[in-house]
Amino acid sequence: MSEAGPDASTGSAPQAPRQFATTLIALIAGQICLHSCMAGVRMAAPLQALRQHHAEWAVGVLMGLFALAPVALALQAGRLADRHGYHKPMRVAVTLTLIGGVLAVLSTWMSQWTAHGDFVVLCFAAMFTGAGANYGLIAIQRTAGRAAADATERKRVFSWLGLAPALSNAIGPVLAGTLIDLGGFRVAFAALMLLPLASLWSARRVPIEVPAPPAAQQRSRSSWELLRAPGMRRLLLVNWLLSSSWDVHSFVVPILGHERGFSASAIGVVLGAFAISVSLVRLMIPLLAHRVREGTVLTSAMVATGVIFGVYPLVQSAWTMGACAVLLGLALGSVQPMILSSLHHITPHDRHGEAIALRSMTINFSSTTMPLMFGLAGSAIGAATLFWVMGVAVAAGGYPARRIEAETTPEPARPVAESVRT
Repeated sequence: MSEAGPDASTGSAPQAPRQFATTLIALIAGQICLHSCMAGVRMAAPLQALRQHHAEWAVGVLMGLFALAPVALALQAGRLADRHGYHKPMRVAVTLTLIGGVLAVLSTWMSQWTAHGDFVVLCFAAMFTGAGANYGLIAIQRTAGRAAADATERKRVFSWLGLAPALSNAIGPVLAGTLIDLGGFRVAFAALMLLPLASLWSARRVPIEVPAPPAAQQRSRSSWELLRAPGMRRLLLVNWLLSSSWDVHSFVVPILGHERGFSASAIGVVLGAFAISVSLVRLMIPLLAHRVREGTVLTSAMVATGVIFGVYPLVQSAWTMGACAVLLGLALGSVQPMILSSLHHITPHDRHGEAIALRSMTINFSSTTMPLMFGLAGSAIGAATLFWVMGVAVAAGGYPARRIEAETTPEPARPVAESVRT
């Protein structure tokens, strides 16, 4: 282990339940502030680009940059978190996101000076806000997992933490849209720019982690060595399949709805039902965490997703499609807490940040490339066939998911405040 335990010379004592709850709330608040800024910019930047008469393909490039930058910086973020704990990576995350917000504000003036200057600056704003939000996410997930006393508590922690993106994806766009209507893009970007600063205030409630010993910090190890850890490749494969399922659902449902003549509001209700069911299952997991195993939940989610994908293209009404969306949300919503809990269990204690970074790279690379592949595949084989092909692939992934069960056997509880001083 690269960090001092509870018997280290710092004399750290286990966190009391009340202090643990305070820490968890601070982590959730920090993620909401960072992610809300990014989500707001991600909604407003394409709208500004379209109003400035930029081409739709350019808007697609702009959207891809929000996920591309995290791919490049994820491993650096993971290593920094492993070396320094929560607070230094969080300061870097806030700085990156703040720079992105400043660039977004600056873009509202650039069109007055150069023909395409506003778009270029928006691209940099997308990269900085995307990188900052992901930088903070890696530090937050690492700290949350290590604060838990055992596997059961980790599942509860990651379920509560999983609500933060859903809240952020509501707060950021709603705030941005309202302020655009009231005062324009400049006012909206300026307000979003201030949100990351609140993350620094909430970080004061997170205990400071004892730094790793210098000898451990100087050891040079490749992050790709983690792929040889038992179960790691299977876990990343399962994670990629389920993440792609999320993406294909968001991509194909509007197409199927359009083919069936659904109104825009009906399609929105279907996607909204999916989002609500994701939040509901994450509220339920903390109550059932002591009864469920990670491998069992992942296997069940993959099989259920495959079956639902098989049925989805056959339904003809918005109501039945909404029912499919609810069932799919329950399946996919249960995945993230189990993936992160398994990841912490099978990864060496001093490399949790790097392992989370590898998972983050997988998700963001998929989010960057898969929509393009879905578009090409949908044009070639049709939206319904794309659902069926993805359903078969996900259902087949139930076999490696079942193998993960062996790597997630119950572990003895350890003090909650390991490697921290209060």
